[in-house]
Amino acid sequence: MLNVQKRRGFRHAYTEVLPYIEGDVIVTFSPDGNSVPERIPALTEKMKEGYDMVIGSRYLDGAKSDDDDVITAFGNWLFTKTINVLHGGCYTDSMVIFRAYKTQLIYDLELHTDEAYSAAEKLFHTTISWEPLMSVRAAKRRLKVGEIPADEPPRIGGQRKLRVIQWGGAYYFQFLREKFFWT
Repeated sequence: MLNVQKRRGFRHAYTEVLPYIEGDVIVTFSPDGNSVPERIPALTEKMKEGYDMVIGSRYLDGAKSDDDDVITAFGNWLFTKTINVLHGGCYTDSMVIFRAYKTQLIYDLELHTDEAYSAAEKLFHTTISWEPLMSVRAAKRRLKVGEIPADEPPRIGGQRKLRVIQWGGAYYFQFLREKFFWT
């Protein structure tokens, strides 16, 4: 059966496929070639050690991002540092899409509801994904989170759809809201 995504954005794609997921673990990765599929077995093996989530970090143990520029490298560092300081995380890469996590985590962390995103999206006129919020809420709940090194090669075609100001503002708004206004 062929389904066409009804609402734009990664998060909406995720929520639209939720009814079709049968497994206990989900692996998400970028469809534009900058996640290395050969690292999927390492993600899933680490999950077998009892982790709730395992992140393919672009900044752990010599891994590198060939997709970063000065602005995105600084942004990833700032956002990760903010999550670690405000919410007690121990991440080297809190923003990346390349990760494995328990399917139930989506529901436990309430990532599938528009309520978690609507204020930030309205304020910054954009649509955002759930990886940064997942990192925040997993840290707040002291879930077992691990990382493996995973390089990020250049994306296919070299074109990013990144909206630095809008996405950055929306994510940072979420980080602060989670700290000061959300339990």
